[in-house]
Amino acid sequence: MGEMVWRLVVLGAVVVAAVVVSLRRRRVRPAPTQPRGEVPAQLDRADFSAPQSPWLVVVFTSATCATCGDVARKAAVLTSRDVAVQEVEYARDRTLHDKYRIDAVPATVIADADGVTRYGHLGPISATDLWAAMARCRDPQLATPACGDDSDAR
Repeated sequence: MGEMVWRLVVLGAVVVAAVVVSLRRRRVRPAPTQPRGEVPAQLDRADFSAPQSPWLVVVFTSATCATCGDVARKAAVLTSRDVAVQEVEYARDRTLHDKYRIDAVPATVIADADGVTRYGHLGPISATDLWAAMARCRDPQLATPACGDDSDAR
């Protein structure tokens, strides 16, 4: 008889524990999803080279990224008196990646003199598309605040 009572007590404890766990799981809500893979809307121009330049092109990269070097080389061609270009590589410039919450590379940003992002693109980009975006940004007749297609503007 004592063994039977012992088994019932253990079984009861297991059932109570299962009910408690089940109720706790119902109350705990998963964290809301966070947007990922976006370019920053604003840059602090003092964080980058040539803050006095009217335009800044930043390419956030990583040494482990297969396409990052290609995008950085395409952007480097845009360098001029009015356009500063800077590659921000993750291992070398991790503080900037963290500050601007860069979680996907390559991330290309064209910012104006105030640091406002006028064009942003994630992933590989053709030289033609990048150069065209820069040309649209520099065009004073541009009617919209974004220099690229609506799908790329941030």
